[in-house]
Amino acid sequence: MPHRRVRFRWAWWLLAYVALGLGLVGIVVPGLPTVPFILLSAWAAAQGSARLHRWLLAHPRFGPMIRDWHEHGAVARRSKWMASSAMAASALVLVAVAWLTGYARWWAVALPIACMAVVATWLWRRPEPPVS
Repeated sequence: MPHRRVRFRWAWWLLAYVALGLGLVGIVVPGLPTVPFILLSAWAAAQGSARLHRWLLAHPRFGPMIRDWHEHGAVARRSKWMASSAMAASALVLVAVAWLTGYARWWAVALPIACMAVVATWLWRRPEPPVS
């Protein structure tokens, strides 16, 4: 097993940095999530880049979120509200654009909205981190 980890270390490293990059882009691009990419980056970094993993855990913004997820599978209420708000705004934009353009394929609008509803339901079912 250790041989396998070393063998694919470059792939974990690459995944960690790509996910981190997408997470950082998601901070400023509406509709692109940040939290899942940062969590993916932390997981991949734990497999292939101890230095990046330590940096993520020590980061003032990402560290607490990652530790809450690792230790408790928890998501902070503020993060839940922010994610739900972003998904609701994205759903409204989808519906508005479809309506304004006369887009006739209802399923192409309903499918991403249904996916967002499933994600929001899953997210709100996650525990919240314990109060320190």
